[in-house]
Amino acid sequence: MRILLAGSTGVIGRRLAPLLTAQGHEVIGLARNGPLAVDVFDRDAVAAAVRDVRPDAVLHQLTSLSTGDRAANARLRRVGTRNLVDAALAAGVRRIVAQSICWAYEPGAEPATEESPLDLHAVEPRQASVAAVAALESAVQEAPEWVALRYGTLYGPGTWYARDGLMARFAAAGQLPADADVASLLHVDDAVAAAAAALEWPTGTVNVCDDEPAAGNVWVPAFCAAAGVPAPAPTEGERNGWARGANNHYARKHLGWVPQHPSWRTGFSTL
Repeated sequence: MRILLAGSTGVIGRRLAPLLTAQGHEVIGLARNGPLAVDVFDRDAVAAAVRDVRPDAVLHQLTSLSTGDRAANARLRRVGTRNLVDAALAAGVRRIVAQSICWAYEPGAEPATEESPLDLHAVEPRQASVAAVAALESAVQEAPEWVALRYGTLYGPGTWYARDGLMARFAAAGQLPADADVASLLHVDDAVAAAAAALEWPTGTVNVCDDEPAAGNVWVPAFCAAAGVPAPAPTEGERNGWARGANNHYARKHLGWVPQHPSWRTGFSTL
C-alpha cells in the first residue's frame, strides 16, 4: 500500500515507518519537521500534501507530548485530526488508522471494553482530554474504513515512561504519585506492531494494551526501580472511578494481536 504516516517523527512514527517499509509498503512521512514538512494546523497545506501524495491509507500517529503540555495535545487531537481527515476524504482515501487512548472511559468497576462509553461528563481538567479524544474518533469514523487504536499508557524508549523520560524526572523530584488509580500499560513496540496490523483490521475501536491492568501503588514503584529513581511512598485513598484500566480481549482473541510484552512486570526490563 501507499501510506501517508502522519506523525512520522514521533516516538511511534520513527519505529513504524521502517516496519511498514520492511513489509513492502511505500511510506510517506508527514510531520512538522518530517520528510513531508507540514504544520497540521495549516488546513490548506495539509489538504495539498495529502492530495499530492494520494495515499491508499492514512496512519494518524500525531501527538504533541514532548513538553508534557496536555492542552496542546488535546488541540492537536481536535484541530489537527479534523484537518487531516478532511484532506484524506477529499483525496479519496478509504482507510484511516488513528491513535487514541484507553483511559477515556467512564467510571466503572471492571477494566473497560470497547463497548464502554467514553467519560463525556468528566470534570476539568480531564474533560478537555476526553472531549478531544471523542472529537478525534468522531472525525476518523467519517472514513469508509477506520480503526481507532485505544493505546494504553506507553512506556519504553522515547516515551514519558523511560529511564530518561518525563515521568522518571517527575519521580526523581517526588512528583509521581503511587496511588490506587488503575492503568493499563503498553510497550511502545507493541503499539507499533498494532498500528501496522491495523491496516488490515476491520472497522472499529480497539483497546491496545497489555494483559495486566494495575494500580499505581503497584506498578509505579516497579517503574521507578527499573528507571533507577527513588520510588514514592504509596498514596492513601480510593481510586478515581474512571481509573479502571482496559480489557484487551477483543484484540487478542478476535484480531490475533498478542503483545510481545504481555505485562509491565517484565516489560520494564527494556527501559
